[in-house]
This record gives sequence, C-alpha cells and structure tokens, in this order.
Amino acid sequence: MTTTDVDQCTSPRKKLLRFFARSRDAWKAKCREAKVHNKRLGNQVRAVEKSRRQWRDLAEQRGERIDELECELAELKRTTL
Repeated sequence: MTTTDVDQCTSPRKKLLRFFARSRDAWKAKCREAKVHNKRLGNQVRAVEKSRRQWRDLAEQRGERIDELECELAELKRTTL
C-alpha cells in the first residue's frame, strides 16, 4: 500500500500496522513450514532411493549366486551319470 492508500483507509493506522504485521508474520511462518516439509520429503526420497538401490544390488548378487549354483548342480549331475 502506498501512503495515499493508507490515508484513504478509515481504520486507525495503529490497527492497520498490527494487521499487516500479523499478516506478514503468518506468511513467513507458512513459508518456513513449507521449507521444512520440502526438506523432509527430499530426505525421504533419498532414503527410499538408497534402500531400493541396496535391495536391487542384493537381488542381483543372489541371482548371480543362483546361476553359479545351477551350473555347479548341472555339472555334478553330468559327472555322476
């Protein structure tokens, strides 16, 4: 608001200042909460991606081990027959 807008208001300046200060404080608090929330979500996304990567690596290792054991079993069957 410009000074001419404030001059046209019928409310006392004291009330206007209090109102605008509360309004400013409210949106600043809302912004801070949003930042905290966004940071938490980002941390959660990174944790989930890390967990998925670990599980994927473990599954690949187990798959390789299964392939090795199947080859070993096939070789043992061939040699005993």
